Amino acid sequence: MTADIFKALSDPNRLLIFEMLSLCELCACDILEKFNITQPTLSHHMKILCACGLVKARRDGKCSYYSLDAAKIIQLQEFFNAITAKDCQCGADCSCEHCAKKQRKELGLPW
Repeated sequence: MTADIFKALSDPNRLLIFEMLSLCELCACDILEKFNITQPTLSHHMKILCACGLVKARRDGKCSYYSLDAAKIIQLQEFFNAITAKDCQCGADCSCEHCAKKQRKELGLPW
């Protein structure tokens, strides 16, 4: 689920488009105005963002409108929450070396 998202956001233009869409739904022509790229290049970027599920597209006449997919964003937040939450023996979220070592052992990591 996440590798394709990270790959999609690794491109600076796609990351900026993602940030723009975090504000509101945008027409492709509005997005294109902010970049020094061609329409086919924008289409390529949007195809990647849609394919990984971060962005939804809809057509209205000749225009394509894009918005973030809230459900996918929530999944991504849950992913980050799961890998950053630490169940410390102290009973609190902790990043102490003891708890980190325990988690690495549970995951079967050699380091």
